[in-house]
Amino acid sequence: MTAAAPEEERGAAGSEGGRSAPPSGRSESGGRRTDPGSGLTRAYLFAQRAARALVRGAHTNWRRSLHLRVISTTLVLSLLVMAGLGYVLISQVRSGLLDAKIGTAVNDHRAGLNYALAELQENETGDRDRLMYNIANELADRSGDTGLYGVVILPSVDDELGWVGEKLEEAPDKKLEDSVPERLIDQIRDSMGDQQYYTYARIQSDTDGTEDPALVVGAELTHAYELYYVFPLQHEQEILDLVQRTVALVGTLLVILLGLIAYVVTRQVVTPIRSAAQSAERLAAGDLSERMTVQGEDDLARLAVSFNDMAGNLQEKIQELEELSKLQRQFVSDVSHELRTPLTTIKMAGDLLFDDRDELEPAMRRSVELLQSQVERFEELLADLLEISRHDAGAATLGIEPSDIRDAVMKAVGDAEQIAEKRGIKVIMRLPADPCVAEYDPRRINRILRNLVVNAIEHSEGRDVVVTAAGDRDAVAVAVRDYGVGLREGEEHLCFDRFWRADPARVRTTGGTGLGLSIAKEDATLHGGWLQAWGMPGQGSQFRLSLPRHAETELRGSPLPLVPPEFSLGRAYPREGEDTT
Repeated sequence: MTAAAPEEERGAAGSEGGRSAPPSGRSESGGRRTDPGSGLTRAYLFAQRAARALVRGAHTNWRRSLHLRVISTTLVLSLLVMAGLGYVLISQVRSGLLDAKIGTAVNDHRAGLNYALAELQENETGDRDRLMYNIANELADRSGDTGLYGVVILPSVDDELGWVGEKLEEAPDKKLEDSVPERLIDQIRDSMGDQQYYTYARIQSDTDGTEDPALVVGAELTHAYELYYVFPLQHEQEILDLVQRTVALVGTLLVILLGLIAYVVTRQVVTPIRSAAQSAERLAAGDLSERMTVQGEDDLARLAVSFNDMAGNLQEKIQELEELSKLQRQFVSDVSHELRTPLTTIKMAGDLLFDDRDELEPAMRRSVELLQSQVERFEELLADLLEISRHDAGAATLGIEPSDIRDAVMKAVGDAEQIAEKRGIKVIMRLPADPCVAEYDPRRINRILRNLVVNAIEHSEGRDVVVTAAGDRDAVAVAVRDYGVGLREGEEHLCFDRFWRADPARVRTTGGTGLGLSIAKEDATLHGGWLQAWGMPGQGSQFRLSLPRHAETELRGSPLPLVPPEFSLGRAYPREGEDTT
């Protein structure tokens, strides 16, 4: 309904000229006009995309297929070899035909030259024009085993006409008078004596205007005349064409045959290699029972035997490592459980002493406080060891429930508030106004965030710590940023190793066990999320936790950048009041 109004306005505005102009893209009758340029552009773009797809497909197949590369290389090399051999063969045949033709033509011309000289000597007083005409016809009629040829007698004076012998019936339409090249005439007139010369020329046909190759032999008959023989080369050209067609046919068949041979031979080699590659892929995917079929006793059979031996040894070693790993996990779990009983007793006794520490002497009170802190740290270490053993055994489970990631951030910052106040550090929270609800295990995520915040406080070198949360349609993320010592290149991955320290000489002030980041990484992976680190020496570090909004969905991106925005702008620290979200 609303689309009709603009049309009416255009019609009214155009009525001043008596008739409104048709809208762009439409004809006056109301039909849509097609722009030929746009159609050609679309066709060009379509052809361009098709060509690119074809080139990419060919390039991909060339890189991936050994079979294709061997066959293609064989065909190309065979084609080049056949082209070279064909060129040499045709050149030899052409040279042989022309040499034979030249020898015969020179002999025939010498015989005609002798005959003409004899006739001139016998009829010195007769009609010269009639004599030359008869000599030309007689020599033309004497065409023998060499095939058809024509005779031309030219006077040495340019403004006089020459004599052309009557040709045979097989070629009555050739212009012999125009077939003698000027260069041959000049060469003979510049020479002395009756020395013979020859050259190649073209004979033009009177009927269709085509030109045929010919051999022209000439010599001085007398000081006033030259005798020329014109030998058409159609027969030699037909022989040469036959040889060329034969060479091309034989070469094509030979190239195809070599391609088929290469296909068969390559298949015998490529098929076992492909089988070995497939077996290796299945073995790499975890199928340790994969074995190759052994056929014969050749090199490929020895390859299959070696592969099977390697797979068998690998299977035995992996089984041994699995058993050893299972024993280690069981040992850690058993030791952790067994240590809980004496630890509980020690903790009860330590709690009693800690409660009565005010009644003790200063030295004893300090010892009781140290005992209490170390017992608590020992208890945390046992808890972490049990958690690590559950992750190693694949027995860790999630208690998924929809929760707001902002609540987890505030709880983690609240748990670390006393540590931050003790070090004089301010933890800045930058949380979105809208809820960032995701499905996760609150206990594990709270533990991850608390560990990240505490680590940032410990390594912040007295500077503030910034905790940022954000969310988009598919994921939520939390980034913990400090401006302390930072990480060196490569340490962004090592920091998640168990008991790893950037500086072994650095004293832990918060009583960490060295397993916190390892457990955090395992917890993030268990949720299908990411826990990543970035850092630069002297410019701080940032840890980013990214989680999918819905459990069991693949995480494709994060709402927060891993590299801090202020660092990407070329500044190590944000300006006062600057929003870095």
